[in-house]
Amino acid sequence: MSEIFGLPLPVLAGQMVLGLVNGCFYAVLSLGLAVIFGLLRIVNFAHGAFFMVGAFCAWILQNTTGAGYWAALLLVPLGVGLAGGLFERTLLRRLYGLDPIYGLLLTFGLVLVLEGGFRVAYGTSGRPYPVPESLRGVADLGFMVLPLYRIWVIGAALAACLATWWLIERTRLGATLRAATEKPALTQSFGIDVPRLLTLTYAAGIALAAFAGVLAAPILHVNSGMGSNLVIIVFAIVVIGGMGSVLGSIVTALGIGVIEGLTKVFYSEASTTVIFVVMVLVLLLRPRGLFGREGAA
Repeated sequence: MSEIFGLPLPVLAGQMVLGLVNGCFYAVLSLGLAVIFGLLRIVNFAHGAFFMVGAFCAWILQNTTGAGYWAALLLVPLGVGLAGGLFERTLLRRLYGLDPIYGLLLTFGLVLVLEGGFRVAYGTSGRPYPVPESLRGVADLGFMVLPLYRIWVIGAALAACLATWWLIERTRLGATLRAATEKPALTQSFGIDVPRLLTLTYAAGIALAAFAGVLAAPILHVNSGMGSNLVIIVFAIVVIGGMGSVLGSIVTALGIGVIEGLTKVFYSEASTTVIFVVMVLVLLLRPRGLFGREGAA
């Protein structure tokens, strides 16, 4: 059996695949965060809280209406995205043009409200959410046995990331969004409703967080603190990839997931801190991030 650094190759390959699953969650979350910052210049600290809200909404739908996983995967991102759009339209919009610290403080306050509300209503213990029947079972990859649901998570997350990147970077709508944030007055003179575009952008970023929450619900126990456990990692990923870079967030998230998985094999105690070591090294060598534009440091 082939070995690398004294460890069997199947063990390393299996850990890389498990890390890729985590990387897919990071990718969808960091993607929404990068979209919001890149187009709105808002540091959305509430992103992890909306991830938690998405998972809880899927659980609530199942236990109150009997709606299954596939219905939740469609309805929850739409509903949570609308709530995010309402938050942007009523509160966040008042902070555009001010120091970014005000947006960070407002969204951090929203985190406290959302997490506190769900903690009071449902407690702190995790709530199980079943894997859909069509995705139960396992697949034998030769070097490991992987649950079908995790294979679905990888495919769904990559599809969402690629679709978002294509929409922003390769379509006329994406070009209009970028123009609306960089030159709002000029864009408005062409008859384009810039405030509505900004609201839709924020709502779309929040919908991505809720989508990731529904994907994570059958893997992670649904609880009020599940978002706060990930948001710091997601912020680090966005910084490493380059603030506002969609492609940078996707590539960095997948890479960090794999690095975390391998670190658990070689030195498990460092698996929770390796991302911050990577962030420090990247900022020392390239302050604007791996894919950041000049002047974005």
